Amino acid sequence: MKEVFEILNIKIDTHVHTIASGHAYSVLSDYIRIAKQKNVEMFALTDHGPEMPGGPHIFHLGNQKEIPSIIENVEILKGAEANIINYKGEIDIPEFILKRLDIVLASLHTPCIESSTIEVNTQTLINTMRSGVVDVIGHSGNTLYPIDIDRFVRAAVENNVLIELNSGSFEGSRSKSWQNCIEIARKAKKYGAFITTGSDSHIHYRLCDFDKIYKIMEIVDFPEELIITTSKDKLKDFLKMRRSK
Repeated sequence: MKEVFEILNIKIDTHVHTIASGHAYSVLSDYIRIAKQKNVEMFALTDHGPEMPGGPHIFHLGNQKEIPSIIENVEILKGAEANIINYKGEIDIPEFILKRLDIVLASLHTPCIESSTIEVNTQTLINTMRSGVVDVIGHSGNTLYPIDIDRFVRAAVENNVLIELNSGSFEGSRSKSWQNCIEIARKAKKYGAFITTGSDSHIHYRLCDFDKIYKIMEIVDFPEELIITTSKDKLKDFLKMRRSK
């Protein structure tokens, strides 16, 4: 039997940053160019919310209607990576902007919220999911924000929110996340949580670089039917269903 990472060739990336995020180094046209080279079918523009130092004004996020949904046969989801800003689980993007977006990620970032106890960190993520305005929780394996993984994954299932496996979780400030991400994948498999694949690319060359994510899937023997990014229709149907509610 072939290893999972040899079989999967996911061509959808739900976590991409441009220079608008303030600490990334590519523009949209760079991503289109590399997407064509890599045969990427779809990616989501998910620049940070405004509470991230150097992040864009909310009007930048809200005006993505100006971006065509398809450019040179590459489909683009208009989105954002919102910052969770308090333990109530509130985020830094107002609802009138969120309604304009195709996909909304929310993550814990050190410039925007201090880490607390396992109980508080876990409840913060659960509160964010219960808000109903977030489609994806980003890089939840981050050891800087320890959580009760079992409770977190069960809450993701209950609230129909995607859990991200994030290529950026294995370097820099989140470099110790490997074991947490394996455990999150194991619990997702156990409880039937859908996962999404995000490169968290801050430069276009890293678009859809998922080798380490594939390795986690191999270790866990993760079921393909729970990977939302194996087809564009699968992802779009999920997002449409969430918005219909």
